[in-house]
Amino acid sequence: MTPYTFELFAPYNKIAGLRLKNANARMFGLDIPMELNEEDGYWRATLDLPDGIYHYQYKVVTKSWFEPEPEPAVPEYNIDETKTSEENEQIRKDLQTKHDKQVEEVKERNKKREEELTFTEVWYTFVDPYATEVDERGSDDSFRSVGVLIFKNGRKIVDEYEWKYDNHVPLVSNEKLIIYEIHIGDFEDKFVNVTARMNYFVQLVEMMPVKEFPGQVGWGYTPRYHFAIQSTYGTTAELKEMIDTFHKNGIRVIMDGVYNHCDVSAPYTAIDHDYWFLHDPKDPVWCWGPEWDYEKYDEKYKLWPARKYIGESIRYFIDEFHIDGIRFDAATQIANDKFLKILVQQIKQQARERGFGTEFYCVGEYLPDKPEYVISNGGPMDGVWHDSFYLKLRESMSNEPPKLDELKDVIDARRQGYQNITDVVNYQSNHDHNRLLVDLGKEYQLFDDEAFRRVRMAFAIQATSFGLMMIWMGAEIGEYKEKTPGIAKIDWTLIEDRDDNSNAINKKQLQYYKDVINLRKLNLALTSPNLEFIFEDECDLILAWHRWNPPIYDTHNQGDHVIIICNWAPITYEKYEILNIPRNGRWYEWLNNDEEYIVENNKLIIEDFKDHSVRIFVYQNSSFFPISNTTISTDRKHFIIIHSKIISIIGILLIPIILICLIIIYYFYKQYLKNKYHQETERCIILDNEQISSIDIQSNIQTNENDSTIKYQFM
Repeated sequence: MTPYTFELFAPYNKIAGLRLKNANARMFGLDIPMELNEEDGYWRATLDLPDGIYHYQYKVVTKSWFEPEPEPAVPEYNIDETKTSEENEQIRKDLQTKHDKQVEEVKERNKKREEELTFTEVWYTFVDPYATEVDERGSDDSFRSVGVLIFKNGRKIVDEYEWKYDNHVPLVSNEKLIIYEIHIGDFEDKFVNVTARMNYFVQLVEMMPVKEFPGQVGWGYTPRYHFAIQSTYGTTAELKEMIDTFHKNGIRVIMDGVYNHCDVSAPYTAIDHDYWFLHDPKDPVWCWGPEWDYEKYDEKYKLWPARKYIGESIRYFIDEFHIDGIRFDAATQIANDKFLKILVQQIKQQARERGFGTEFYCVGEYLPDKPEYVISNGGPMDGVWHDSFYLKLRESMSNEPPKLDELKDVIDARRQGYQNITDVVNYQSNHDHNRLLVDLGKEYQLFDDEAFRRVRMAFAIQATSFGLMMIWMGAEIGEYKEKTPGIAKIDWTLIEDRDDNSNAINKKQLQYYKDVINLRKLNLALTSPNLEFIFEDECDLILAWHRWNPPIYDTHNQGDHVIIICNWAPITYEKYEILNIPRNGRWYEWLNNDEEYIVENNKLIIEDFKDHSVRIFVYQNSSFFPISNTTISTDRKHFIIIHSKIISIIGILLIPIILICLIIIYYFYKQYLKNKYHQETERCIILDNEQISSIDIQSNIQTNENDSTIKYQFM
């Protein structure tokens, strides 16, 4: 038996109690009174517990008022073509008048309820807002749900998972992220099934919300509990194993966080609503539930209640689940950049201190997106969802001719005021929008090869534009289901082998995505900040841009260069001349069997340039040679490119090594000559001394004999 203290932060509630039972017991016993510590605002109850699994709930006398009755939705009216415009206008006005009357009636009822219901002695039973596991006991009724406490070795634990692959391999940096957005339920139903499909992913997975939400099916954008995992997806240990396996494979994981609002049944809504939430929503049109009040400051306890709770939830997921980033849902509605700046700074610092995967990426959903929201321009976020890119790209895939100037603004986001490649995340679809393939059929009656070709065009533009890129699950295989918060599982049979080969177009789509992703991963030009538009023809609807990466050394290597040429015209050009190609020489087409093109006088002639298509050309130099033929496997392409670049780098590194070796050889050769010179000099001096001695002796002899002066000369 070990003492354990249950805590509940509810500083202004009159009474609080604890309900506790062993998980195997059928019913709760008597309520256990809790005591309020006036110094910190916590209610506490300390009990001696043996190891085991427990169910528990809290009870308080509520300070909340009931949630107001929602206002009716604005009526939709479709014009009746059998009626005159005046009749249609009168019908619309009548509907609007009826709606306005209904709204006023709802407001009056809500006001009356708030005045009459004081709830001075109304008890509310709920799950601990900090519970790390929730058992809904087969019901969506939050009053029946219980928190789960696992008590082992005298302490509370979340689970017994042991991390295996922290620092196993380097994780990709923010600048090179390729994001894949998934909904766990629709992708593979459970965490363990996602883990089993690990080889499918690229560099980063962005999970739609996985915190516990009401019901069994949903997207999770109205969270009920901010520390517990959605039980239908699996356990905390299974989520950890999934993330751990992602890290083992060099893949980062971003969590989608909903911090603007929560579900109406979340615990704090009934504990003390106005202590945690705004009394009225900031914007009734854009309201999805009680909105956190980040401006509420408790002078008595010197804290910000909503900031404290949400900050602790985020820190829990960073520490407990080792996530590598957060998407901030509905950041526009949060509308508190001061708080978000502080929060992002704190969580990024926490990520740096954890000792692994120090790169952390925070991206915000701002509608509309603006440069002022990113850190490089003084905002709170590393980047934003680039919704203006989505809108212009989607518009350009219609049957109407696009406005090239508007496209250029979103292809090169610096024209909008963004600065860094991490400032924007480009996408052609996400969970909030239909996949492009669906809309092409619904809105423009484009199907089969015509529709798939436009999807491929949009993806190539997305992958070669300034910024990061994101794929909404299923787009890569031609998934056809419309957007729905209900069940819409990925149809994996679209890429399975079929006897009749009826899904050949889907397999072709997947291979195209793989090849384009492969180019972006391996060619540094596409993750550099360099982009320049080199050719434009408004009449022919042709636009071309150049991406490049400067060489590491200004020597043999000329850097990486990629040219992207788009045809939005409704016709195929048999031959088309593109001017202003930045380099003469050999270029190879990445997605067309590496067909070689020789550029002279900075002109490139393209043949059979199909309508609504993209041609991508890679400049050939010593460090990058053609390997994009789709008949070669992606793994083989990767192998060839990596080894070619390694050979190039080795060649570059050998030059200074050879020079150093020559200098060393020259130095030792000089030393050898110097030593030899000294040796010869010493030998000559010895010989000269011997000759002088010999001459002196002979001279003395001759002088004595002849008594005459002897003169001698040294030769």
